[in-house]
Amino acid sequence: MTMIDVPPPPTPGTAPAAGVCDSVAELIGNTPLVQLRSLSDGLPSRVLVKLENRNPGGSSKDRIALNMIRSAEAAGDLAPGATIVEATSGNTGIGLALIGRLTGHPVVIVHAADISDEKRKVLLAYGARLVEADWDAGPDDAANPRALADAIAADIPGSWRPTQFANRANPEAHYRGTGPEIWRQTGGAVTHFVASIGTGGTVSGTGRYLREASAGAVRVIGANPQGSTYGGDLPGRILVDGVGTAWPRDFWPQTFDPAAVDEIRTIDDREVYRTVRRLAAEEALLLGPSSGLAVATALRVASEAPAGSTVVAIAPDGGINYLTKAFDPVWLDAAGLGD
Repeated sequence: MTMIDVPPPPTPGTAPAAGVCDSVAELIGNTPLVQLRSLSDGLPSRVLVKLENRNPGGSSKDRIALNMIRSAEAAGDLAPGATIVEATSGNTGIGLALIGRLTGHPVVIVHAADISDEKRKVLLAYGARLVEADWDAGPDDAANPRALADAIAADIPGSWRPTQFANRANPEAHYRGTGPEIWRQTGGAVTHFVASIGTGGTVSGTGRYLREASAGAVRVIGANPQGSTYGGDLPGRILVDGVGTAWPRDFWPQTFDPAAVDEIRTIDDREVYRTVRRLAAEEALLLGPSSGLAVATALRVASEAPAGSTVVAIAPDGGINYLTKAFDPVWLDAAGLGD
């Protein structure tokens, strides 16, 4: 495998020099904000969406993949050419596979049976080896994806587990990058920040930065899918890819800092998928279900916030990887989410 010299994660607020980039890694971060018009019509506050699908791997997880790999290399935990093994629902795997390709690290991804066909094909295109796991297995079950990833890593000499749910380089990527970007892009006018909670790295790292930058004025809201225990409910079926958790509080990810979040709002699945379809139809924004979750939450927040507030929502990825799910009437009807 050819290895390309990939630079460390960029300093917040910097961008590649005009002209030619040394590698696609330089395109990670500095994603745009777009103001909603149709969906926010009549609301007293503006709603801005940060489009993380503009990262080269198509999601916000490119940020943490680069930061986790470079941090592990610097610490001596990831040797040149060593294999990376991770359990992920898809986007973190894509980010790791992309950076792994650039840096000469083979990647093994342990994934759920129900990830979209599009994500499978992207992972394979980047050269990842795929292993299917039982995503419903409990935290103490040897069949759960993290335990399976540990077992695979144990069989590969010198391999490294990013453990995105416990790796401090995860929220750090957002503290160093996403938060400063939003503060700079809004000229410090952001009043509310909304992010869906998966590993919790985005909402924790970005939220912490925005709170510090605003001297505590920015309100941080976690968007939670139906069936997830982050909202204090009992675990149930989670139909929004990549977010939520069915595990009890004792097993919540170490990368999620509840103290960085002012409130958590749980949104019904129908509202999430309705929002995804409206974003495409009315704003020409083809985004994924976790983006629909964040935007649906942001619209609620904007309807209640003081007039003139600026609500920023993270759109973690695009809709291309969900054409056979979120935008497929057959899948939606089977999931009980059809119109």
